[in-house]
Amino acid sequence: MDWTLEVVIVPVSDLGRSVAFYRDQVGFHLDHETTNEHMHVAQLTPRGSGCSIVIGSLPSQNAMPPGSLHGVQLVVADARQARDELVGRGVECSDLTVFDERDGGTFFGFADPDGNTWAVQQIRARAERPLIPRDHRQRFAEA
Repeated sequence: MDWTLEVVIVPVSDLGRSVAFYRDQVGFHLDHETTNEHMHVAQLTPRGSGCSIVIGSLPSQNAMPPGSLHGVQLVVADARQARDELVGRGVECSDLTVFDERDGGTFFGFADPDGNTWAVQQIRARAERPLIPRDHRQRFAEA
């Protein structure tokens, strides 16, 4: 049986500010924003990812203080380029750190406006062997 991680709940204090940060500054795709009598949530997905984040007012989000999620990890093929893109969009990032010269040993981090923290790991192999094939990503983006 396959088990896939598809959604991470990120506790935030201001949905609009957080959508703007993750969509406009970090570059996640806004999949949807839903409002009804029970909730107001948004789902955003990093380019090339099969896993999304959900922010807003679900009961599970309300159980976590804004800014209490730490160490969620993103993976990119080129950490320097990814960091430069984020800094260029106004995201404050840590310096690149090389823990190990082998592929997978380079990291940097950033935080959202509430203090939820993200680690970004470089795995150069993702450039040639993405986890989700590029043709599938295109179909997913068009849906």
